[in-house]
Amino acid sequence: MTDGAGVSGTGDDRDAAEAARVRESLLSLRDSRGYVLPHRGLMAAALPELHAAYGAMYRALTVQQGQMPPLERECVWLAILVSCDEPVGTHHLALFRQHGGDDQMAAALFRQTAWAIGAEAHAFLPRSWGPHFPGLDAAALFRDGAAALATDGVLPDTTARLLRLAVLAARGNLWALGVELEAAYAAGLDERRMAEAVSLIIWPRGVNPFVRAADTWLALLRSGRVRPGAAFAAWAEAGEQGPLVLEGGGDAAPRAPAE
Repeated sequence: MTDGAGVSGTGDDRDAAEAARVRESLLSLRDSRGYVLPHRGLMAAALPELHAAYGAMYRALTVQQGQMPPLERECVWLAILVSCDEPVGTHHLALFRQHGGDDQMAAALFRQTAWAIGAEAHAFLPRSWGPHFPGLDAAALFRDGAAALATDGVLPDTTARLLRLAVLAARGNLWALGVELEAAYAAGLDERRMAEAVSLIIWPRGVNPFVRAADTWLALLRSGRVRPGAAFAAWAEAGEQGPLVLEGGGDAAPRAPAE
């Protein structure tokens, strides 16, 4: 007799096979990474398909080499974790050290992270008090302040810009994110490295903040103020992109946006 999962035998046999599968999965994970967080055990026990998909996404976001060099990537990771007040992820501290990060560089990235976290003070000016300070350019103030914190040159400019992008996306400060994205284009940053840095927020922060960050980026591309590469231009030129459109009252049938 075979159950829906393809395990044959009695109920006791199936239970034993399931228990063995969970143990093997967690032991394999611990052997490969040196530790196992408890949510992996929960998924292995109850949601094996999600566990497999989760593992693949985790490797793509956090393990496999992407566009950013290893030390730059770990600087961005530390900034994201700090900005999310998230102490879980200490393996990124180990990787930061492993790839050459030291206390001096950590201090520099914490300064940049704190500046990005405080971007709301600059966003307040155009949103609420712009008419009272017509001679102040909030975007320029934000950019100049970040530059002033980097005069020691300990943290490469590209790394500082990428971690600010990631922190602003994680914190949901979309005004400052737009300012930083436009400045990154002006500085000639690689769009793929920018995208990788922002995508890392998916893990500790969630998909929805990433969606909002992408929407801000898309608006900038369509504004004509930056010159994207071919792939990003194609993204900008694509048809309607946005949430599901609901027509009429609450009982109306939803209409998917046109492709």
